[in-house]
Amino acid sequence: MNIQNNFESILFPSRLELTTEEPSFFVDTNLNQIVDAVIYLKEEYDLKPFFFTPLIDAEEIIYRQQIMKDLEHVQLLNFIKTFADYMYAVRRELPNAKDHYYEYQKERLILDAINLYCDGIASLSENLKNAELLSNGFLSFREYLNSYISSENFTCLISETKNLLNELSSITYSVLTNDLKVQVIPYNDETDYSEEIENTFEKFKRASDKNYISKFSNEPMNHVEAAILKGVAALYPEIFQSLCDYFAKWQNFRDETIMKFDREIQFYVSYLEYISKIKQAGLLFCYPEVSNTNKEVCNEEGFDLALANKLIKQNEPVVCNNFFLRGKERIIIVSGPNQGGKTTFARMFAQLHYLAVLGLPVSGKKAKLFLFNKLFTHFEKEENLKHMRSKLEDDLIRIHDFLQQATSNSIIIMNEILSSTTLQDAVFLSKKIMQKIDSLDVLCVWVTFIDQLLSFSEKTVSMLSTVMPDNPAVRTFKVERKPADGLAYALSIAEKYRVTYEALKERIQV
Repeated sequence: MNIQNNFESILFPSRLELTTEEPSFFVDTNLNQIVDAVIYLKEEYDLKPFFFTPLIDAEEIIYRQQIMKDLEHVQLLNFIKTFADYMYAVRRELPNAKDHYYEYQKERLILDAINLYCDGIASLSENLKNAELLSNGFLSFREYLNSYISSENFTCLISETKNLLNELSSITYSVLTNDLKVQVIPYNDETDYSEEIENTFEKFKRASDKNYISKFSNEPMNHVEAAILKGVAALYPEIFQSLCDYFAKWQNFRDETIMKFDREIQFYVSYLEYISKIKQAGLLFCYPEVSNTNKEVCNEEGFDLALANKLIKQNEPVVCNNFFLRGKERIIIVSGPNQGGKTTFARMFAQLHYLAVLGLPVSGKKAKLFLFNKLFTHFEKEENLKHMRSKLEDDLIRIHDFLQQATSNSIIIMNEILSSTTLQDAVFLSKKIMQKIDSLDVLCVWVTFIDQLLSFSEKTVSMLSTVMPDNPAVRTFKVERKPADGLAYALSIAEKYRVTYEALKERIQV
């Protein structure tokens, strides 16, 4: 079938090879938790590869953003959900070759599946006809769908389906049983006792909205049911021959492009459903401006999406943060006390950029983000005895590996590295790493206690996780753009060895 329309995908305006393996930085940034929550109960669509495959072109990102904006209209979203319900019913109706080995039942199930398919396609086409669509993706799909609906192939399919269903519904027969013998004979106006039975039991009738009318079952048949069906087929050979011919002709009834749409559109629907629960808590989302040349990035009222989802379920508040880089600024050095939100800030920075290059709305009131080519993370890990090397050596090897791969279009996120060595050695090694990052001109967030990095070059910016002014032991979880106070490393050491004021006071009381 040749339908003249250039629509191919609601996700990819140009061909892009899907990535099936989870990116290495997903665990560090909690993106794995976000994706798992987004696709929960939608496993049948196999959506993970879509979330593993970032876009590489700003125009393709805008293509998705426009589609998402269209879907934010409740009416259109409901139309798509209704269509998805139809296609789900089609898949449920299709016979399983392992369980359904009686040919007539398989053929009838295919007929019912095709009938649902035709109704679903017709319903979606009618619903989209007058829908206010602005995105190129939806406009192109609507044109494709209209062409498909009016094609000779589909009109023939729907006509043959309805005619065959009418013929099958006209079949009548009688079943006679005598001990273990069952006989199928033509129906000859035998007495119908159903009305008499209904009248007899009328006085026991209770009001009920439930519909007890049965339909042809998709459960596997037993041998008795199969024998009866075979007997019915012998009474109506022409109709059942039509069913066999129909089955042979329409086994591959589904249009590949529409089935592709049915799967791909769930990428948008599942994400919208996920963030709608977070929006209800009063948190904001926006469509970021994304550029592959401008590194002056910013975000207002952003937050760690995975953490927010968890806190909202626990009825706990979510703290939002801001950041911006201007001019030659490239590197954010985040310092401050432990458990103050530094790691959460680093994860937020990574999540914002990655979700942005998927064409999705991101956390915050406003955002300008960078279209990167690769994202590298180094979060502190426990020593792995299988590697037969020290934690410091493992840190340096991992850092060396991604610095060799990074380009000026990459993003680097590092969280409390080199903690296993002395302060003097950590300062020395950190400056060497900083030299390489500075020369690459990459965007970087580095969570560290080493304040000496702040004055490394004009590219570095200091951000500090703050505490309550009247009680330094209480974290605000706000990360603000301000100079480090020089106490972060000392406080971390005091907490590590339990010699903070609170810890000493506790010991004295004991």
